[in-house]
Amino acid sequence: MSKAEKVTETKPGWKSLPEGDILEAGTAAKFKTGSWRSEKPVWDEKRCIQCMFCWINCPDAAIILKDGKVAGIDYDHCKGCGICAKECPPKASALKMEK
Repeated sequence: MSKAEKVTETKPGWKSLPEGDILEAGTAAKFKTGSWRSEKPVWDEKRCIQCMFCWINCPDAAIILKDGKVAGIDYDHCKGCGICAKECPPKASALKMEK
């Protein structure tokens, strides 16, 4: 095999992999994954300054917005990673052990 052939050679993409290991991007909302967590964030509306850092940083899009403001947490999809609590300047979100 020449060097030119090696450069143009392509490897199989993710779609050719067997099912079960990788989900197509943007499909997390189709699956309830909240049961995976051991801790869950608890949001204190009174402490929230609506900076949206939790919403911006949530990898699961589990922060609920209503009329452009944080309105709660979608526990069906929240995995309890704690990024929202870590990024919240007034500490309006805190992790609590799941019951």
